[in-house]
Amino acid sequence: MINLAFDTTAQSCSVALTKDGVVLAKSIQKMDFGQAEALMPAIQKVLDENKITINDVDLITVCTGPGSFTGVRSSLSAARTFGLALPNVGLTGVSAFETYIEDMMPDELAEINAVIIETKRSDFYFQAFDQHKKPICQPQALMYDDIINQLRNHKVSFIGDGVERFLNQPSGLSLHAIRMEEIPPVVALAKCGENRYAKKNLDYPKPLYLRAPDVCVKG
Repeated sequence: MINLAFDTTAQSCSVALTKDGVVLAKSIQKMDFGQAEALMPAIQKVLDENKITINDVDLITVCTGPGSFTGVRSSLSAARTFGLALPNVGLTGVSAFETYIEDMMPDELAEINAVIIETKRSDFYFQAFDQHKKPICQPQALMYDDIINQLRNHKVSFIGDGVERFLNQPSGLSLHAIRMEEIPPVVALAKCGENRYAKKNLDYPKPLYLRAPDVCVKG
């Protein structure tokens, strides 16, 4: 089974191509802007490197956010376009929370595992998982103190691109493991898609927005 996974929700354009769980190629370009323009050339590059055409792909896995409004729309628009053009290909969306938690190793898992994603505001995107990587709350946009209150009196591990800012001040928490990532791991994204494909549990990609986009009115 050939799986094409990609993500433009964070500060990168990330693409991975896998076959039966083995990584054939990946492309990670870190950037603040321009992910939409970089995505299709990056996809073509990983396909060409392996002499694979888009018609050979069995599954497309896309990250649904949260992240930048434009980045989320770019990924989903590309995935849905592929889905329309290739009606026999599987198509599934995976959140950045699921992607991060999938990347945690067994020895990193604690009683509660908090995925913290950067919002570039005063709050954080947050979701907690148990030691079996099962969600124990819904994805939320919360302030620091609200997250601390949910995690207090538990052994906690952290992962995500918002962890560094979140732990800039003493938390008073009992910490087990800390993973300060820059972007969602695209290989873990691919693995999430493969797991869903194997279980015949594909989830049509829908954007995960936890707040309205930033807008301004010009005077």
